[in-house]
Amino acid sequence: MSALNDAGRLIAVRRLALTGVMLTGALAVLGGCVQAPKPLYQWGSFPRQQYEWLLREGATPQAQIEVLEAQAEKARASDGRLPPGLRAHLGLAYLSAGQPDAARAAWQAEKVAFPESTPWMDTLLKRLDAGAAPKARIQNQNQTQNHKPA
Repeated sequence: MSALNDAGRLIAVRRLALTGVMLTGALAVLGGCVQAPKPLYQWGSFPRQQYEWLLREGATPQAQIEVLEAQAEKARASDGRLPPGLRAHLGLAYLSAGQPDAARAAWQAEKVAFPESTPWMDTLLKRLDAGAAPKARIQNQNQTQNHKPA
């Protein structure tokens, strides 16, 4: 009878081991089906570009514009969100490339996407307007001098 009890115990242990292996395998399969959470923002190469820009070792403003615009397009195509500061940085690149209207649009877009950036974006926009006013006066003076009656 002792041999029967030993055989019964052996069968029970094997069933328990088999159940454990099957449970572990099922958890592994189900765990593989779980997707990683989608990142909140599409950072891309933006942090590196910004760092290089601040070190003045980065690409030209036009090259940065092209890379950032490509990143923005990629984010739009995948329904991703641009990270905070990308539009502001893009605006600075536009301004450095001599495109103040594009800079203004980028800064206004940053304000809409991240309302907490409004004070800084308003400061940049005021500085842009202050810089544009003297240029407009100079252009008007030049036009007036060129059109004096003879």
